[in-house]
Amino acid sequence: MRPPQPNLAILHQATPPLERDGVVKAPKPGGYRDSGADIAFALRQAGVHVVTPDPSPAPASDAGWTFPDTETGIADAIQAGASTLWANTVLFSGHPLEPWLGRVRIVGQLPATVDRYDDKAVANQELHDAGITVVRHLLVSGTQKGRSDVSLDALDAAFLTHARLAFPLVVKPIRGRGSSGVAVVDDLGALHATVAVTISGGEFGSTLMIEPFLPGEEVTITVMAPDRSESTGQTRHWCLPPVRRFNHHHGVAPYNGTVAVVHNSAVLSEEEQAHPAMRDLLDSCRRAAVHIGARAPIRIDCRQDAAGVYRVFDVNLKPNMTGPGRPGREDQLSLSGMAAAATGMTYIDLLTAMLRNAWD
Repeated sequence: MRPPQPNLAILHQATPPLERDGVVKAPKPGGYRDSGADIAFALRQAGVHVVTPDPSPAPASDAGWTFPDTETGIADAIQAGASTLWANTVLFSGHPLEPWLGRVRIVGQLPATVDRYDDKAVANQELHDAGITVVRHLLVSGTQKGRSDVSLDALDAAFLTHARLAFPLVVKPIRGRGSSGVAVVDDLGALHATVAVTISGGEFGSTLMIEPFLPGEEVTITVMAPDRSESTGQTRHWCLPPVRRFNHHHGVAPYNGTVAVVHNSAVLSEEEQAHPAMRDLLDSCRRAAVHIGARAPIRIDCRQDAAGVYRVFDVNLKPNMTGPGRPGREDQLSLSGMAAAATGMTYIDLLTAMLRNAWD
């Protein structure tokens, strides 16, 4: 078994994502420094040599634990001795990490993979074509240019009927982050107002997605990558137990920075996991990860439609990886961490498993 790689550096988001065809992925405030600090602190506790810009960062602070994902920041991490980079950031084609591929080990996805499948419309269409049950969608923009299905001016009741969409509907960014920018609307006036205000704000670009609101139970499933160290016998993608989400705000699960997921989520019981519909959903999520070519954990959010059928509505190639350990972080276990805990894995176990899967 290959031991955890020494000289690890964690990257946080400092390079803004690129605009793609009028679509923008809004950066997270803080650039994932909080989870980066959690990861670095926990792995140091496990004996991993973690390189940090501050030789002795304060455990209670997010600062000093991670390097920015800029050309300079990555070069500084390498100069400090890092041989493995944990990409706790949003990657994309042309990201400053790309010149280092093949020269250092990486924990995370290929930048080109994230660039492609972080686009929810592309992910939905490809997974649908692969036989996976996903939510339907259409694209709307301020003007009928580029890739949009319809301009806001042409989005009327007749168009929605033709598209087989009925209220309530969900408006959300194409390259989203959690529940940021997501809203449920109940009529045409609210739809127009929400789309117009969101586009004019510029945070998510000039094109948005519209989907039918799925009224049933919501679950999130973390799919792990095959174990490259071959220490666990997990030679293919595999799923952690599903986590049920509840206590939604206006039909949308709140951002984890506002409400910690441990307060509105629970792992399904073994009996619930054994239900045929859930076993089928787990297999669909595993196949989705295979199609995407995931090299690290991904998180797939699913919800039941009015007929009780689970539909994939979001694929997150960079799951939140916050966790306990640092002072004041006791309730910060992520959805993936909750799922792992149900199998007997601690937060450190989950991170160590991810580190074993570093690739080059």
